[in-house]
Amino acid sequence: MTGSDTATQDTTAGEEGFRALMSLFPTGVAVIGALDMAGRPWGMTCSSLCSVSLSPPTLLVCVRSGSPTLDALRSTGAFSVNLLHHSARDVAELFASGDPDRFRRTAWHLPGTAAGPHLRDAAHAVGDCRVDSVRQAGDHTVVFGRVTRVSVGTGPERTPLLYGLRRYAAWPSASSVAEPGRSRPGSADEE
Repeated sequence: MTGSDTATQDTTAGEEGFRALMSLFPTGVAVIGALDMAGRPWGMTCSSLCSVSLSPPTLLVCVRSGSPTLDALRSTGAFSVNLLHHSARDVAELFASGDPDRFRRTAWHLPGTAAGPHLRDAAHAVGDCRVDSVRQAGDHTVVFGRVTRVSVGTGPERTPLLYGLRRYAAWPSASSVAEPGRSRPGSADEE
């Protein structure tokens, strides 16, 4: 084992220590959307999103317990995951704000068999999900969703919005984004 030039600072794993840890893990930004039993749209910004399984296609999202979005997706058993593109920071902030008029302030639609609202101008991809199971974890609820439909944009707004170090950022450059179905840019050229 060799010495390191990097100093570390140990702290307890309370709320502040945990926030500091997770701020060092950049992630994409999504808006989870759902309709309640009356057909009203609900939604929230989410960075706690993870793929779980390819077969069957399953993901998980972590939603604050008591959230109206959680109530809506549990009551209908369906939700959408809108992956935001790099120019949609204002939408991420709007859906994180709790503003009751958020769906009046951003474009959305509900195509055919959609499981929840699709954010027409803000998302570069959307996954429609059926609730598979839920599990309580502290002050949040983990929702496992079976992905039933995927819509991927083809326009110039295809690079993801990122969040880390307690701030938003864009993907470093368009040339560093892999084409759909390729593991990384230029990977076919290296074979």
